[in-house]
Amino acid sequence: MRYFVSILLVGFLAASAKPQAAVEAKPVKVPFLLMPSGHFLVSVKVNGKGPYKLIFDTGAPTMLVSNKLAKDLGVNEAKASPFGGFGLPGQATAKSLEIGPLKSENVALMVFDHPTVKAFSDHYEKEHGTIDGIVGFPFFARYKMMVDYQAKELTMTPNGYQPGDVMESMMKMLLGGRETQGKPKIVGASGQWGMIVEKDEKDEEAGVVIKLVRAGSPVEKAGLKVGDRLLMIDGRWTDSLTDTYQAAGYVKAGKAVPVVVVRDGKETKFTVTPAPGL
Repeated sequence: MRYFVSILLVGFLAASAKPQAAVEAKPVKVPFLLMPSGHFLVSVKVNGKGPYKLIFDTGAPTMLVSNKLAKDLGVNEAKASPFGGFGLPGQATAKSLEIGPLKSENVALMVFDHPTVKAFSDHYEKEHGTIDGIVGFPFFARYKMMVDYQAKELTMTPNGYQPGDVMESMMKMLLGGRETQGKPKIVGASGQWGMIVEKDEKDEEAGVVIKLVRAGSPVEKAGLKVGDRLLMIDGRWTDSLTDTYQAAGYVKAGKAVPVVVVRDGKETKFTVTPAPGL
C-alpha cells in the first residue's frame, strides 16, 4: 500500500502559531523509544510530576492526556468542550511540560480517554507500563526537529514560535458562532508548492518520492521533477508524509527556502519559493 499527501495547500497548523521574541537556538537531544508500531514513546513530566509515558506524534494537532493523569495533576476540573456531551475532550493548561531536558510552559491540554491510546496502552502495558496520552502540536511546534532513528534521539532546536490554541480555532470555525463574526477566518493555507509526494509502507529509505509536479508551480520553476526523492525542506527532514506536510507548512508564502532531493543517486539542493495560497 502507498500513502500520498498533496502539498498544494499547507499551513493551518503553522497559521495558528504566534511569533515570540527571539530565542537562543541551542539544539537539545531528547531520547525516545521506537515502538514496533513505529510510534515514538517519550517520558514526560507535567507540572513537575511524573515521569509519564506519552506517544510523541508529529501528526497530532493537540496535547492529549488521560483523565487519570489529569486527576493526578489536579487539572481534572478542565473546561468542558462545547461538544462535551458527545464525549469529546475537556480543555486544560499545564503550567509546565518537560521531555528530557526540554521544558515548556503554559501548554494547552485536552483531557480525554482516547480509545486508540487506551488500546495502544493495553497492548504494550506489560513491556512499557501505562501510556497516558499524546504529545502533539502545542509542544513540538515550538521546536525545529530532526530524528535520528539509529541513536533513537530527537534533536530539537527552539524556533521562536508560541503555538496558538488549535482546537479552539477549529471549534470556532465549526460552530460559526458570534465570536467569529466579523473576524478573519482561515479559508486556505499559507502557501502553494504544487507537488504531490508518496511513501510506500515498505519504503525504508530516507525521504519521500515526488509523484506529481504541477505545471507552472513553484517546485517546477525551481527545477524539481517527478521521481526526485525529497529529503529536506528548509532544514527539516521529510522522512514521512506527516513530516513533509509540516515542514512545508512552516514556510511562509513568498519566502525562498532550500530544498534537498536525491536525483540519480546524488543529493541536489534547489531553492523553492511557495506561492500565496487562496
